[in-house]
Amino acid sequence: MQDGRRPSFVIIYLDDLGYGDLGCFGSPEARTPHIDGIAADGALLTGWYSNCPACSPSRASLLTGLYPERTGVRNILGGQRGSVHGLDPSCRTMARLLKDAGYQTALFGKWHLGTSPECLPSAHGFDEFFGFLAGCVDYYSHIFYWGMRGGRSEGIHDLWENGREVWDNGRYLTETIGERAVRFIDGVGDDPFLLYLPFNAPHYPMHAPKEYLDRFPDVPEDRRIMHAMVAAVDDAVGRVVDALKRAGRYEDTLIFFSSDNGPSDEHANWLNGRTDPYTGGSAGPFRGYKGSLFDGGIHMPAIMSWPGRIPAGSRCDGLGVMMDVVPTVLAAAGMDPTGTGLDGRNALPMIAAGKGSQHDQVFWDYNGQLAVRRGKWKLILDGKLDFDRKIDDAVFLADLDADPGEQTNLAEKHPDTARELEKLARDWRERTAPE
Repeated sequence: MQDGRRPSFVIIYLDDLGYGDLGCFGSPEARTPHIDGIAADGALLTGWYSNCPACSPSRASLLTGLYPERTGVRNILGGQRGSVHGLDPSCRTMARLLKDAGYQTALFGKWHLGTSPECLPSAHGFDEFFGFLAGCVDYYSHIFYWGMRGGRSEGIHDLWENGREVWDNGRYLTETIGERAVRFIDGVGDDPFLLYLPFNAPHYPMHAPKEYLDRFPDVPEDRRIMHAMVAAVDDAVGRVVDALKRAGRYEDTLIFFSSDNGPSDEHANWLNGRTDPYTGGSAGPFRGYKGSLFDGGIHMPAIMSWPGRIPAGSRCDGLGVMMDVVPTVLAAAGMDPTGTGLDGRNALPMIAAGKGSQHDQVFWDYNGQLAVRRGKWKLILDGKLDFDRKIDDAVFLADLDADPGEQTNLAEKHPDTARELEKLARDWRERTAPE
């Protein structure tokens, strides 16, 4: 940090972006020069996981540093106005902790952690909010049309600014989110800040302006629209980075970039009435999609930059999880994250200094599935490939060092390891089950 100024933080969170959907993570089709530029100035986090393969619980962990089971958000939340209880009011979010320490805090984009008054962004430490409260909206009308799993429901307009409904019909929401972020940076002055940018792209509906579609003329239809949506985010990210540099804030700003879960294969992604699985997003080398505890659903593309603190152009393969972001941010801000009851761990020693992961094991529990990772071993119980498609093996053990795509079940070859990990996972589930 310069002249003793405390660092600021920009948290960029995409929606349903897969591990294989960025240029810096190996996509031959993606055009993401600005996001790739952040990676070039910092570290690719190639061993980073979400705490859940679905929207709301993943965001709860990102903002609280806790497993979803401890936040009151275990499943995807609905979007009914004013009546959806979500993130437990007793949880102290990253925004609340930094606000209490003198930071300005702002959120522009998707909330999806409750619509009741005690669960709104303003109740969880955000000074400014512009965006929507439900899980997805039309990118141009900002109307929420979808039920929990893609079923149609009556349209609800869902665009808000600090508790007041606002209308911005015809404006592409990705661009508006970027504009609001730039306006915030331009006006924040010298105060340290937290800027949380949860873009809704590339979550359905699959909308993108023609100028972005035209960048991918020879890409198949489903991949073309997905890449166009991500390219629009990339341009918005570029404007945010430019604003930080103009303000002289880039060098002492920690930027974290990732996605809430893996790519969606839901048929709601199609805009032409098709009902087969969608194939526009890529999980890269991993098996499974959004909704799955295989790595395709939870192993995320992630980047962290902090010039002068994190080596430029570096790569960190160690195990990290979304719940690590809060303690990492607190440590970077000069606050002590130990003794706070967080489940996450400060990842800076691993990312910036090349030390090992702070986690002996990590657990997941979602939609009837249960999983644990310890070292190279990962066990999945009652696994699914997405929200619905169950695999044949009730117990699946993978050696991720030898088989990162989780293609070979080693449960019979290593029965003692499978039994030991199953007991760890079931004991953890019992400890974290709601009372």
